[in-house]
Amino acid sequence: MQKKLLCTCISFALFLSAAFLSGCTVSAEVASDSGKADSADTSADSSAGKKTADKKRATVQEHLIPEAPGTVTYGNDFISVDASNTAEGYFMVKYDGTADKVKLQLKAPDGETYTYNLAIGSYETFPFSAGNGDYHLDVLEHAYDDMYATAFSQDMQVTLNDEFRPFLYPNQYVWFTPEYKAVAYAAKLSESSSDDLDYVSRVYHYVIENITYDEELAAAVKSGYLPNIDNTMASGKGICFDYASLMAAMLRSQGVPTKLVVGYSGSAYHAWISVYLKETGWVDKIIEFNGESWSLVDPTLAANNSGSAVKKYIGDGSNYTEKYSY
Repeated sequence: MQKKLLCTCISFALFLSAAFLSGCTVSAEVASDSGKADSADTSADSSAGKKTADKKRATVQEHLIPEAPGTVTYGNDFISVDASNTAEGYFMVKYDGTADKVKLQLKAPDGETYTYNLAIGSYETFPFSAGNGDYHLDVLEHAYDDMYATAFSQDMQVTLNDEFRPFLYPNQYVWFTPEYKAVAYAAKLSESSSDDLDYVSRVYHYVIENITYDEELAAAVKSGYLPNIDNTMASGKGICFDYASLMAAMLRSQGVPTKLVVGYSGSAYHAWISVYLKETGWVDKIIEFNGESWSLVDPTLAANNSGSAVKKYIGDGSNYTEKYSY
């Protein structure tokens, strides 16, 4: 007999011509052996994780921190755009105006438009996720009802120093600093790892074995919700956005390029991650490595179901459609 897994994800504010807001509920068919993955298969200290006793991964000690030095700036009296570090894969924006709600839209070279909610009074960091090319930025102020008016526009040309930089720095969706407990714990896991592959496995198992799906938050979450990875660790609970953000932050903090991916799981909005490994390149279908191939990394599904149940749903990855990377 089969049972339904209900995964209710965050509502993402997508500003379209009518300021459309979208949320999600994923209904996935999973096998009846659903439940947390067996510890024999998923333990971070399993024999698969202990590859060699003498080989150790080089743990990152110096972390990347976004800065707004003011070398290249755009804006007006109440909007500041710091583009000093476009080559590093990010830019920063601060809004000091009077609007009650503000959005940032970034049209990327691949044609996708990324929409964010802006905080008021502080710099926030945003990635150039689509790599090199011409980007167009709009800052939109709330006017009335669901309507927004353009308050500032700017074109930016981006040439990255390194294609991986946008997925190594903290940003609004994957925020962390060296002081975060999640960063310290990531370093601890790294110190016990033999290489990047082993480290990714340890982080993955830590997340799926220690964070449970928060049904209450899922039912009440509103547009504009942003993960706080230390809160997720402390509470031991989260929604799909929290799972993906926590794992992405832990991996990035240790120098493993990681995308937080937002797209569709079936017909519903969902969040998962994609990881870059030197041996294999971008791996966006990973949940476990069997020595020959990977399955998709979706820590939300993995935390709430057995490995076999998740693999049955994921299959060849066709249930997943990537739309945005952060």
